[in-house]
Amino acid sequence: MKGEKRNMKQLKKLSKILLASSTCLALTACGGDSGKSEEHIDAKEKFGCNVLNVYNAGEYIGEDVISTFEKKYNARVNYDTFESNEIMYTKLLGGSSYDVIVPSDYMIERMISEDMLQPLNKEQMKNEKDLNPAVVQTRESFDPDGVYSMPYFWGTVGLVYNKEVVDADTIKKEGWEVLKDTNYKGDIYFYDSQRDGFMIAFKALGYSMNTDDENQIQDAYQWLREMNDTMEPAYVTDEVIDGMANGEKAIAVMYSGDAAYVLSENPDMDWIEPDQGTNKWLDGMVIPKNASCSGLANEFINYMTSYDIQLANSEYVGYTPVRKDVEDYLAGEDGDYFENKAYAPRTDGKNDETFHYSEKLTKQLSDLWNKVKIQ
Repeated sequence: MKGEKRNMKQLKKLSKILLASSTCLALTACGGDSGKSEEHIDAKEKFGCNVLNVYNAGEYIGEDVISTFEKKYNARVNYDTFESNEIMYTKLLGGSSYDVIVPSDYMIERMISEDMLQPLNKEQMKNEKDLNPAVVQTRESFDPDGVYSMPYFWGTVGLVYNKEVVDADTIKKEGWEVLKDTNYKGDIYFYDSQRDGFMIAFKALGYSMNTDDENQIQDAYQWLREMNDTMEPAYVTDEVIDGMANGEKAIAVMYSGDAAYVLSENPDMDWIEPDQGTNKWLDGMVIPKNASCSGLANEFINYMTSYDIQLANSEYVGYTPVRKDVEDYLAGEDGDYFENKAYAPRTDGKNDETFHYSEKLTKQLSDLWNKVKIQ
């Protein structure tokens, strides 16, 4: 999940978003792909309920998206946020009830396997036909045929680097191994995540990031220990965004959406997805089995994949939309991310993978990750 707190990022973009005339938010009741329509629907009359409980990551939705939906459907949305997939999952196990939640790929896979989700109503998913084919292909890896989930945002993990400090040919040649290049000792931000930390080590060693081979796991642990002991990395989460925008380090492990923001703020920064492979992630919208307003939940999910809402979300949050037409606009000459390398994830990385859930591996990597960071 990539939607943790990015307050500075949002504040810096806010003035531009408020001036944007390309979206209909706060001006019209944009809904499905016919976002230009002024049609209003009474949720209580059509679906038998008009209160929707939504659970999403923090700072992961555009301004006015919720209020516009409420006006269009004469409904009320109770919107809660979480800091991680695991916190969200634990809350659901504790009995909390939501109509729409937005987990990551591996967590969706887990929830499907544990019979926690209900199938989407495909008749209401009128915008599904407009999804980026690459996004649909990614979804197939954890939700075959898209029975339970609708994509929300997607992206990759890669390296942001200062072109004035790091040679482009060097970082392309070394890939993830540049994080062990002593020329950059003390000049690296490493994302504080066991999942992505081990992904980097696995990929640097030529392994699958979903491996359960004990020898490969130990090889990855030793790779990370050596990196930690020789490179003096700064372990960070959201602070990496402003840190790299301000040019405080030479290299940083970053999510593509955050990297796109950094590149837009600092022309000295560049982006690379190492050839060894990376995490190709996807966050999606799902409906828990105990949802109390399923009809309106399906309508909300379709609304979130309309052109106008995808545009508003991507402009505000900075991550890549799941509709190709919106991505093409924002990456085009008139868009916010024209010629921004990090904005559109690559689709031809032969070594890229999506995480799969493994309770055993998750626990093992958590224990090892804590050991990695012991100085």
